[in-house]
Amino acid sequence: MHIILFEDSLVPRLFPATIGKTAFELNVGSFRLLDLLRELNGTIEVVMRPYLAGRANADYPFLWSSAQGERSGPILVLNARAVPHVVLLEQLREIIARGEDGIALTDGHIACALLCRQPPIPDTAVGAAQLLGILHDANLPSLPIAVPLLEYAHDLVRYQVKTMNDNLNHRLKRGNYREVADGVFSADARQPGAYCIFDGGAGPIVIEEGVDIGPYCFFKGPIHIGAGAKIIEHSAIKDAVTLGATTKVGGEVEASVIEPYSNKQHHGFLGHSYLGSWVNLGAGTCNSDLKNTYGEVVMDYAGRKVKTGMQFVGCFVGDYAKTAINTSIFTGKTIGACSMVYGFVTTNVPSFVNYARSFGQVTESAVEVLIQTQARMFARRNVEQRPCDIALLHEIYRMTEHERRLANEPLSL
Repeated sequence: MHIILFEDSLVPRLFPATIGKTAFELNVGSFRLLDLLRELNGTIEVVMRPYLAGRANADYPFLWSSAQGERSGPILVLNARAVPHVVLLEQLREIIARGEDGIALTDGHIACALLCRQPPIPDTAVGAAQLLGILHDANLPSLPIAVPLLEYAHDLVRYQVKTMNDNLNHRLKRGNYREVADGVFSADARQPGAYCIFDGGAGPIVIEEGVDIGPYCFFKGPIHIGAGAKIIEHSAIKDAVTLGATTKVGGEVEASVIEPYSNKQHHGFLGHSYLGSWVNLGAGTCNSDLKNTYGEVVMDYAGRKVKTGMQFVGCFVGDYAKTAINTSIFTGKTIGACSMVYGFVTTNVPSFVNYARSFGQVTESAVEVLIQTQARMFARRNVEQRPCDIALLHEIYRMTEHERRLANEPLSL
């Protein structure tokens, strides 16, 4: 069994979540697509944006390369924007067991294909455009499978809420957890701090190994807390929250994803939002996830207005971004990678800027400063700063230059 995960041309619509990571690394409902597919026990090949290859190959040494020889059939081809839902995993197992060639489209885009007989893919490495061309030309019959795809960043929150219970129940079936309270499952024997309240009525609360929970906290499932996370005293974590490994979280968090190594240690509200990795929210940082009109949230993606169909939408923050104390983020805003944010965030924030628009200032951040900051952050978590990490920051800086040019146009205050 050989699996090819590919990024297509719509992956940039997921910015800022996919500026510094691949689409198959995005956490939705406690799973990344890459981790979920490993349960199929096949070799995994990824076709990704070239600038991410160095870091991804270093982080995932198990990935297949053409130097290893021919691909072994059958070949499953899957769009990296596929929502990581255990229902998808079950559907993939069913079509693999059938062993019939076919293809599935979602909104006209190739979502999935299965090639069992004489696969037409060459033995050498392929690019996304070449792969899609081969699949289009193969005239494959339709597969009996529905594959939802992440289209825009706000879909991360949409599917976080939809998939959380299914995915957590799957974790519990295949993992080694013990039920320490009604609806609360722990991977080790650590005890939470005194006077904590757990409510697993709406969904399970799953706690991985090495989690440190302070006193006087409130938890309302479904929740997944990654290994080594730290929950500060007086926290309220509720209603479909995923906290990545080694995160530090305090205050109120609702229906949100916080990727590994990010910090939201202090008081303040984070709701219906997505934080990338190595993000730090200063004390008092809050976001709005509901308009005063209670109406549908409309997002701005690269100047294009997109209706979300959702009433609750928060903020979407790229890797390495930071906020100052008492930062206020308006509904449905995006914050680019490696930016420093101050005051009121009333517009989308480009990558690599010092953003103080409410004070009349948006200035560029030097990439060298962010490289030094990255080294200090990594050292605090005993993580090695590698050449591929530095190269990735340079590439993100280069590819987001157009965002900063637009931000430096005269401000209307």
